[in-house]
Amino acid sequence: MSKPLEFDPIEEAGRQWRRHWGAGEVAPMMAVTSVMRVQQILLARCNEVLEPYGLSFARYEALMLLYYSRAGALPLGKIGARLQVHPTSVTNLIDGLERLSYAQRTPHPNDRRTTLATINDHGREVAELATRSMH
Repeated sequence: MSKPLEFDPIEEAGRQWRRHWGAGEVAPMMAVTSVMRVQQILLARCNEVLEPYGLSFARYEALMLLYYSRAGALPLGKIGARLQVHPTSVTNLIDGLERLSYAQRTPHPNDRRTTLATINDHGREVAELATRSMH
C-alpha cells in the first residue's frame, strides 16, 4: 500500500476547480469525486475478499444472479440487463466463471437462438463461501 498523502486530494481538486472554473460548481464536483473515490475503495476491498475464490466483484455478481435464479440458469442477455452491462462484458464474466468451473453455457431448451449460463454444484458452494466472506 502506498504512503498516505500529506493533503486531501478531494480538497486539492476543489481548489484547482475553483481556480480554473470558478466557485459555482465546486461543491457538486467534489461530491461526485468523493462518491467515485468511495466506490473505488469499496470495490478494491470487495475484490480483495473475493480473490481467494478467483472472483472479482463483477464475477461474484454474475455468480449470485445464477445462484438466486429459480432454475440456476439465465439467458446471457438477461444477465446483461440485470447487471446493466454490455453483452461483451457478460461474455467475459461467463468465460471467467467457466474457467473456474463454477458455471457453464448450456443451450436454451425451447429457443435455439438463446444460450443460458448455468451454475453448477461447485459454483453454488463457492457462492455460499464467498458470500460468507463478504459478510
